[in-house]
Amino acid sequence: MASARLDIQPIEESPSLKSRTYDALKAAIGAMKIYDQDAELRLDERALSLQFGVSRTPLREALAQLEQEGLVRIAPRRGIYIVRKTKAEILEMITVWAALESMAARLATQVATDADISSLHNLVDTFSSAALGEHMDEYSDANIRFHAAIINLSGCKLIADITNGLFMHVRAIRQRTIFERDRARRSIVDHKEIVEALEARNAERAERLVREHTLRLRDHVEQFVQLD
Repeated sequence: MASARLDIQPIEESPSLKSRTYDALKAAIGAMKIYDQDAELRLDERALSLQFGVSRTPLREALAQLEQEGLVRIAPRRGIYIVRKTKAEILEMITVWAALESMAARLATQVATDADISSLHNLVDTFSSAALGEHMDEYSDANIRFHAAIINLSGCKLIADITNGLFMHVRAIRQRTIFERDRARRSIVDHKEIVEALEARNAERAERLVREHTLRLRDHVEQFVQLD
C-alpha cells in the first residue's frame, strides 16, 4: 500500500552513491500518495540523511537533480518540498496520457505477443465487482500496473519515456480517485473489455476503449477533485 509519507530504506556505501540516493529518493516520492490531503510534502534534509544512512553531499546532489526534473522545489531558507501539480496541469497530463496510452494500445495489437497480452489477465481476472471492497489496496496497485503494462506492450520507447515523465502524478491521482463514485467497479469492466480488444487484435477498438477509459478519469477530476 502506498503511503502519504516517505518510506525510506538505508543505502549502502558505493561509488555510485549519488545515483543510488537519487534512485531511492525518486522511488520513495513516486510511491507516496502525494495528492492525499494529509500528504507530508516537506522534506527534511537532515532526517533524510539519517534515514538513508548517507552524508549530505550525495543527498543534496540527488535533490538538485530531482529539482531539475520538477519533482521537488528547493526554497532557500524555507525548505525542500515535493511538487504537486495544479488541477489545470493534472487535467492536461491526463489528456496527454490518454493520447499516448491509446496509441500504445493500438501498437500493442500489432507487435505484442499473445503471451504478453494474455499476461494482462493477471491484473484483471483476479478481481470481481462483488469482492472489490475486500481488496481495495490490491486493486489500486493492479490498476496502476495495468496501464503501465499497456505502455510497455506497445514496444515504443518514446511513448514509454514521455509517459514516464507523467507517471508519478497520473499514478497518484488514479490512486486518490479510484474508489470514488464507483470508479473502481467501472474500471474492472473497462479493463476486461480492453484486454478482449487487444486479444482480438482490434486496433481501432482497443485504442478507443483506452482513450475513453482515461478521459473518464479526466472528467472525474475536473468535476469532483479539489486540489490546493
